[in-house]
Amino acid sequence: MDTESLGPDSIEWLGTQYRTLIDQGTSGGAISVTDSISPPNSGPPRHIHHDADETFVVLTGEIGFWLDGETEVCGPGGSVFIPRGTPHTFTVLSDVPSRHLVILTPGGFEGFFAEMAEGQFKIPDDMARIGESAERFKMNFCGPPLSPDDFDR
Repeated sequence: MDTESLGPDSIEWLGTQYRTLIDQGTSGGAISVTDSISPPNSGPPRHIHHDADETFVVLTGEIGFWLDGETEVCGPGGSVFIPRGTPHTFTVLSDVPSRHLVILTPGGFEGFFAEMAEGQFKIPDDMARIGESAERFKMNFCGPPLSPDDFDR
């Protein structure tokens, strides 16, 4: 990836680096915080976390968010709160990678990132296996990823 590294304890899946800062074990299950660097034009398919609220804090780059049909663009210093049960996704809109914090309450979802990095599953080729893992982490996919064309810019 053409950007700074998150260090030797980071993991990588589909070009995105992840480094867990606080895991469910450290927090007694209350929260997980993951430092993430995502390349331009990257982002997951639309999905729902059924048991966790999610907050993004954008540190660098620009991200377009889609929350249940509404769009919002955030740059450095911006944040987005996604209540559990809300269909959502994001895409990196900037020409440079975006570094952002992903905070989930309660914690535990950091295990999904670890499983994906370990298996190096591909989208869409391995969606059945990705979906099986997502279900274990109380998430399901509900639509396609975004593209920069989904935003008026």
